[in-house]
Amino acid sequence: MPADSQSAAAQNDGVTAIAWSLVGLMAASLGVLSAALYAGLGRIDALGARIDAQGTSLGARIDAQGAQLGARIDAVGQELRGEIRDLRDTVHALDVRLTRAGG
Repeated sequence: MPADSQSAAAQNDGVTAIAWSLVGLMAASLGVLSAALYAGLGRIDALGARIDAQGTSLGARIDAQGAQLGARIDAVGQELRGEIRDLRDTVHALDVRLTRAGG
């Protein structure tokens, strides 16, 4: 082999070695990036589960408060109906008395 072709072959071997090193480095970087992404997605899934649990808990608390408020409103409504009935009876009795006294 002539000297020029031997030096060209030696340079090609060096370039080839560098190219394979870069391919290996990129593959390792891709592996690290994939592992980091997978770990991050796991955390996001865990946070999503926590948010769902909080939403369920909050929904239950809101439903319970709504039921309590509904019961209180019903109780006040019953009380008001009774007082209105008493006032109606009182007004009716006064009307009867005034009618008798005037006529």
